[in-house]
Amino acid sequence: MKTRNLYLGIILISLGFISCKDEKEVQAEKNVDNYVIYVDSIEKVAIEDAQNNWEGIDAVYQLRMNEAEANLANLKDSIKAQERIIASKNKYEVIRTKMAVKTVVTPAVTSKQRLRNALFGEGKIGDDMSFAWVDAGNIHGVYQTFIHTAEDNKDSYTREDWDEIKLMYEALDSRKNTVEKEGLTKNDNRKIAALKFKFAPMIKVNRMGAKSEEMKDAKE
Repeated sequence: MKTRNLYLGIILISLGFISCKDEKEVQAEKNVDNYVIYVDSIEKVAIEDAQNNWEGIDAVYQLRMNEAEANLANLKDSIKAQERIIASKNKYEVIRTKMAVKTVVTPAVTSKQRLRNALFGEGKIGDDMSFAWVDAGNIHGVYQTFIHTAEDNKDSYTREDWDEIKLMYEALDSRKNTVEKEGLTKNDNRKIAALKFKFAPMIKVNRMGAKSEEMKDAKE
C-alpha cells in the first residue's frame, strides 16, 4: 500500500512539472506572438500619427521585445521563434527609419531669436549676426521697423531684451557706416538720423529702467 502511494506521489509530482513546463511554454509562445503582432500593427498606423506618438510606441516595443527574448529558453522550437523575432526586429528598423526620414525636427525658437524676428523680420538675423542683406535701398526701412517695433513694445521688454536691442542697434549702425559708402542717398541718411536722434535716449532710459525694476523685484 505504501509502495502504491509512493508511485502515485511520484506520478503526481511528474505531472506537476510537466504542467509547469507546458504553462511556461505557452506563455513564451504568447510573448513571441504578442511581439510579432505588435510590430505588424505599427506598420498599419498612419505615419503622422506614429510620429506624434513615437516615444510611447517605442517604449511598448522595447517591453514586448524584452519579454519575447527573455522567454526563448522555455520553447521547444526556440530557433524558429528566434527567427520570427529577428524578422520583426528588421521590420521595426525599417519602420523607425521611415519615421526618421519623415519627421522634420523644428528647432526651438529662443526668446532672443523671437526678438530679432520682431525687430528685423522673420529669419533676417540669425546667430551669424550678418547684416549683409541690408543695403542702400532698404536700410531706411530697416531702421524704421526696428525702432518703431522697439517703441511699441518698450514696456514689455526685460533688461536682457534691452541688452539685445542695444547690441542689434549698434550692429545696424555699423552696417550703416558701410552702406553710406555704397550709395546711401542724402535724403535717406537724414531720415535715419532723425530716427536715431529720437531712439538713442529712449533705449538708454528704458534699459536702465528695466535693470532697476529687476533689482527691485529681486530685493522683494
